[in-house]
Parts: sequence; C-alpha cells; structure tokens
Amino acid sequence: MGPTDLSPWAIAPFVTLLLCIALLPLLAPHAWERNRNKALVSGGLAVGFAAYLMATTGHAGRLELYHALLDYGSFMALLGALFVVSSGIFVRGSLSGSPLGNTLLLAIGAVLANLVGTTGASMVLIRPFLRANRTRQDRTYQVVFFIFIVSNCGGLLTPLGDPPLFLGFLKGVPFEWTLRLWPQWLFVNGALLIVFNLLDQVRLSREEKARPGSQLEDALAHEPLGLDGARNIGFLLLIVASVVAKGQGLFNAGAPWPFGVHESLLLIIGVLSLKTTPPKVYAENRFSFGPIIEVAVLFIGIFVTMVAPLKILNAHGVALGLATPAHYYWASGVLSSFLDNAPTYLAFAAAAAGQYGVSVDGGPYLATLLDHGPAAASVLAAIACGSVMMGANTYIGNGPNFMVKAIAEENGVSMPSFVGYMAWSVSVLVPLFVLVTLLFF
Repeated sequence: MGPTDLSPWAIAPFVTLLLCIALLPLLAPHAWERNRNKALVSGGLAVGFAAYLMATTGHAGRLELYHALLDYGSFMALLGALFVVSSGIFVRGSLSGSPLGNTLLLAIGAVLANLVGTTGASMVLIRPFLRANRTRQDRTYQVVFFIFIVSNCGGLLTPLGDPPLFLGFLKGVPFEWTLRLWPQWLFVNGALLIVFNLLDQVRLSREEKARPGSQLEDALAHEPLGLDGARNIGFLLLIVASVVAKGQGLFNAGAPWPFGVHESLLLIIGVLSLKTTPPKVYAENRFSFGPIIEVAVLFIGIFVTMVAPLKILNAHGVALGLATPAHYYWASGVLSSFLDNAPTYLAFAAAAAGQYGVSVDGGPYLATLLDHGPAAASVLAAIACGSVMMGANTYIGNGPNFMVKAIAEENGVSMPSFVGYMAWSVSVLVPLFVLVTLLFF
C-alpha cells in the first residue's frame, strides 16, 4: 500500500493536533503556555503518525516523511532567519497611535509584505505597532487586523510575498505574473483598512469617554523617529536575495539548489545578525526566542501529520468536482485555513494542471498550464488568492500568524483563543471573501 491508499482514519493525528491547538488553551491554559508541553503533544502525534505511515506503506511512506521533514527544515530556516534579523531592527521614537496612524502603518505593511515577505513585514512592524498603542486598553482587535493584513492578505503581489506564491514561482509561474492580482489585493486590503479604521475610531472614542483625557493625548503623541540596528536591513535584503537566487537556480546552472545550501546560508545570516546587533536593540524589542520556538514545536507536528490529508486530497481530488475558478478559490482557501497554505496551493495547482491535461512530473508545469489561456490563468489566480487570503482564517494558516500572536502576548496583549480568533475571521473575512468570489471569480 502506498501513501495514496491511506485510510481516511490516517488524518486522525492531524485533526487531533488541530483540536489540541484549538481547545487546550481553554481547557488547560497554564499547561499549554509552556512550549515544552506543546512539544510533547505535537511531537508525540508526529512520531505516532510516522510510525503508522512507515508500518503501512514501507519505503514510500519513509520517502514522504523525508520530504515533509525537508520542507519543515526549509520553512523553519526561512522563518527563523527572518525572525532573528527583523528583531534586530528597532524603530526609535513613537508612531502615532491614532486611528489614521494605525491605518497608515497597516497599509505600509501590506505593501512591505510583497518586498520582504509577510513574515519579514510582520516581524519588523509588529513591535512598533504595539508600542504606538501601548496605552490603549483594548489592543486585541488591532493585532487581529494586523494578522489579517500584514501577515496574510498583503503578500499577494509577488512570489516573495507568501510561500504559496514562491512555490508557484519555482514551478514555472513568471515572477511578475502575480502582479495581475492587484485588483483582488486592493479590494481586500482596502476593505480591511476601512473596517479597521472605523472600528479603531469607535474603540478610541469609547475609551476616551470612559477615561476623559487618558487616551487621546497619548494616541496623538509623537516622538521623533529613528532606527537602531540598521545593518539588519542589509541582512534582510540578503535573505530576500537568497530566496530569489534559490528560485532561479543561480550558481547551479538553473537547477534547484540541493537541500542544505539555502538553509545554511540563512543560518549564517541569522548568526551574523545575532553577533553584530547590539544587545540593547534586542532589549528594546523585548526579544526572546519564545515565539519562534512555539512555531517550531507546533509546525513539526503539522508538517508531519498533514502528509495524510494532502495525499488523500491528491488521490481523490477529481472526486471533489472542482470545475470553476470559484470552486478552486474556496477549496484551496478552506484547506489553507487548516493545512499549511504552501503545500495546499501546490495540491490544487496540480489538480488544475490535471484538468487541462498538463503533467506535473518534473519541470515548470505551471508555465505550461498558463499556456492554456485565460481560463487556466483564472483558475491559477483563484488558487493563489484562496491560499494567500484564507491563510488568515486561523492561527495555523500561515507561519507569521502564530509568531505575531506570541509577540503580542509577550507585550501584554490578551489574544483570542484559536476558536475566538476564528470568530473574528468568520465575521470579518468570510463576508469579504464572498464578495471577492462575486466580483472576480
């Protein structure tokens, strides 16, 4: 039996891990705070599933686990490097914590996400954003919208923006092709910024009425801006350049870089950043490795156990009856909310390629898919939008989500539980995604 013949029960470890992430913060909050306990749950489920897969599928299962661990290694190397380097950048002074100032910062983040990735933009901007609003009593919704915009929906325009688009670039999508998604990007991010601005005005007014004079002066206070750790901007650009070089196979005759080359380069950049950044910068940023450790221990379980749902999806994708861009938009989006959005993008891109008779065996098959004309391009655009946008639906939909949550909690923000966060995404994002379907797909 191969991985494509897995029993539907094989997804049980993955579902169990999702339930643990959703429910344990509510049922056992103090125990779940410790990364060690998260590691025990995540690692235990990963080891149990790995043993089952190898016992039932033999060499094929071991190969799947090997590739899953390689993907995890690449994922964590990039996130870790971005986390360390961006944490070495401290914006001195204070940004305006007014509704307009907050909205402008989120808008800047939506643009920056396409240049340094959603992870890079999130790590650079989340601390200044929190400091600008340090006197506000309710900052929860502000961080939620930060995740919606900067950590997810903003990174739709370039392969550097979000991992699914980068994987598409590796499989043959031209670098500039995603710029065609600017109408969807502008509509979604523009709508989110408007909703946030209105909500921020209402909440600020409410706090000011409850404590007259306590909020408005602080929100409008502005100190001259400066930058500490400026050399890390150079390291950040090196990370971006390395991602582009890997994607184009530079220095390797256009062939993919073997595993370990890019990861080692990222490790070197991260270590150089740590060694050359003054300790006071990290102190000012309240830097700790806690957030990246939390991501690492949870995502090892996610990457290993999601082998089952992805393989079952690949094997039975035709039975899903996907026929229109709207179908692909919602199918890729819903699964990207709970699976990592990068492999989900590839799974549905492969399904779309099969629909057009394009082989996925090696080579830049998505370039061949795009050669089939506007209809195929519309399907791929829908998959890209669904994977990127709906990664915002849950904490585990995209790598930066959990990191931003952890940093916010370290800075005293009471963040919603897994289910509580989904209440926000269902009420704010889902109606917006319905409009995207009606307008664009």
